[in-house]
Amino acid sequence: MRRIVLFDGVCNFCDSSVNFLIARDRGDKFRFAALQSPAGQALKERFNIGDDIDSVILIEDNAAYTHSEAAIRMAKALGGVWSVFGIFGIFPAALRDPFYKFFAKHRYKLFGKKDACMMPTPDIRAKFIE
Repeated sequence: MRRIVLFDGVCNFCDSSVNFLIARDRGDKFRFAALQSPAGQALKERFNIGDDIDSVILIEDNAAYTHSEAAIRMAKALGGVWSVFGIFGIFPAALRDPFYKFFAKHRYKLFGKKDACMMPTPDIRAKFIE
Protein backbone atom coordinates (compact mmCIF):
# COMPACT_ATOMS: atom_id res chain seq x y z
CA MET A 1 0.00 0.00 0.00
CA ARG A 2 1.31 3.45 -0.90
CA ARG A 3 0.94 6.36 1.43
CA ILE A 4 0.83 9.99 0.34
CA VAL A 5 2.76 12.57 2.34
CA LEU A 6 1.66 16.16 1.87
CA PHE A 7 4.32 18.58 3.07
CA ASP A 8 5.09 22.29 3.21
CA GLY A 9 7.17 22.73 0.07
CA VAL A 10 8.84 25.96 1.20
CA CYS A 11 9.90 24.69 4.64
CA ASN A 12 13.55 23.61 4.89
CA PHE A 13 12.80 21.14 7.70
CA CYS A 14 9.93 19.62 5.72
CA ASP A 15 12.17 19.22 2.66
CA SER A 16 14.76 17.49 4.81
CA SER A 17 12.07 15.22 6.24
CA VAL A 18 10.91 14.25 2.74
CA ASN A 19 14.50 13.48 1.72
CA PHE A 20 14.89 11.43 4.93
CA LEU A 21 11.79 9.38 4.07
CA ILE A 22 12.86 8.87 0.45
CA ALA A 23 16.30 7.64 1.50
CA ARG A 24 14.79 5.07 3.87
CA ASP A 25 11.70 4.05 1.88
CA ARG A 26 12.92 0.54 1.06
CA GLY A 27 9.47 -0.78 0.15
CA ASP A 28 8.50 2.17 -2.10
CA LYS A 29 5.61 2.91 0.28
CA PHE A 30 5.50 6.69 0.00
CA ARG A 31 4.50 9.26 -2.58
CA PHE A 32 4.82 13.00 -1.99
CA ALA A 33 3.15 16.27 -2.90
CA ALA A 34 3.77 19.79 -1.69
CA LEU A 35 0.77 21.36 0.01
CA GLN A 36 1.18 24.31 -2.34
CA SER A 37 0.96 22.17 -5.48
CA PRO A 38 -2.26 21.56 -7.42
CA ALA A 39 -2.14 17.88 -6.35
CA GLY A 40 -1.65 18.87 -2.70
CA GLN A 41 -4.52 21.34 -2.85
CA ALA A 42 -6.80 18.77 -4.50
CA LEU A 43 -6.01 16.18 -1.83
CA LYS A 44 -6.58 18.69 0.97
CA GLU A 45 -9.97 19.47 -0.54
CA ARG A 46 -10.83 15.80 -1.09
CA PHE A 47 -10.08 14.97 2.56
CA ASN A 48 -11.63 18.18 3.96
CA ILE A 49 -8.37 19.48 5.43
CA GLY A 50 -8.48 23.15 6.36
CA ASP A 51 -5.82 25.75 5.69
CA ASP A 52 -4.93 25.72 9.39
CA ILE A 53 -3.04 22.47 8.75
CA ASP A 54 0.14 23.60 7.05
CA SER A 55 2.88 21.19 8.03
CA VAL A 56 2.57 17.45 7.25
CA ILE A 57 -0.40 15.30 6.34
CA LEU A 58 -0.34 11.56 5.77
CA ILE A 59 -2.97 9.93 3.60
CA GLU A 60 -3.21 6.23 4.33
CA ASP A 61 -6.04 3.73 3.84
CA ASN A 62 -8.25 6.48 2.38
CA ALA A 63 -7.97 8.57 5.56
CA ALA A 64 -5.95 11.69 6.33
CA TYR A 65 -3.79 11.96 9.45
CA THR A 66 -2.28 15.17 10.76
CA HIS A 67 0.10 16.42 13.44
CA SER A 68 1.77 13.81 15.65
CA GLU A 69 -0.42 10.98 14.34
CA ALA A 70 0.95 11.53 10.83
CA ALA A 71 4.55 11.53 12.08
CA ILE A 72 4.05 8.38 14.16
CA ARG A 73 2.38 6.52 11.28
CA MET A 74 5.18 7.50 8.89
CA ALA A 75 7.84 6.23 11.31
CA LYS A 76 5.99 2.95 11.77
CA ALA A 77 5.59 2.54 7.99
CA LEU A 78 9.35 2.93 7.53
CA GLY A 79 9.80 -0.12 9.73
CA GLY A 80 13.06 -1.22 11.29
CA VAL A 81 14.45 0.95 14.04
CA TRP A 82 12.13 3.82 13.03
CA SER A 83 9.05 1.89 14.10
CA VAL A 84 10.20 2.38 17.71
CA PHE A 85 8.71 5.87 17.49
CA GLY A 86 5.31 4.18 17.34
CA ILE A 87 5.57 3.94 21.12
CA PHE A 88 4.46 7.58 21.27
CA GLY A 89 1.11 6.38 19.99
CA ILE A 90 0.31 5.13 23.50
CA PHE A 91 -0.14 8.75 24.53
CA PRO A 92 -3.36 10.46 23.53
CA ALA A 93 -3.11 13.00 20.72
CA ALA A 94 -4.24 15.67 23.19
CA LEU A 95 -0.88 15.20 24.96
CA ARG A 96 1.28 14.71 21.84
CA ASP A 97 -0.11 17.38 19.54
CA PRO A 98 0.77 20.49 21.58
CA PHE A 99 4.47 19.58 21.24
CA TYR A 100 4.06 18.89 17.54
CA LYS A 101 2.14 22.13 16.97
CA PHE A 102 4.71 24.18 18.90
CA PHE A 103 7.52 22.79 16.74
CA ALA A 104 5.49 23.27 13.53
CA LYS A 105 4.72 26.86 14.48
CA HIS A 106 8.42 27.68 14.91
CA ARG A 107 9.90 25.56 12.12
CA TYR A 108 10.61 28.54 9.85
CA LYS A 109 12.49 30.35 12.63
CA LEU A 110 14.51 27.23 13.44
CA PHE A 111 15.24 25.90 9.94
CA GLY A 112 14.37 28.66 7.50
CA LYS A 113 12.06 28.97 4.54
CA LYS A 114 12.53 28.88 0.76
CA ASP A 115 11.03 31.19 -1.82
CA ALA A 116 9.68 28.24 -3.83
CA CYS A 117 8.90 24.54 -3.47
CA MET A 118 11.67 22.01 -3.92
CA MET A 119 12.28 20.61 -7.37
CA PRO A 120 12.81 16.84 -7.16
CA THR A 121 15.83 15.45 -8.93
CA PRO A 122 15.14 13.21 -11.95
CA ASP A 123 15.97 10.04 -10.00
CA ILE A 124 13.23 10.67 -7.41
CA ARG A 125 10.69 12.51 -9.57
CA ALA A 126 8.49 9.38 -9.83
CA LYS A 127 7.86 9.58 -6.07
CA PHE A 128 6.10 12.95 -6.47
CA ILE A 129 2.48 13.38 -7.44
CA GLU A 130 1.98 15.96 -10.15
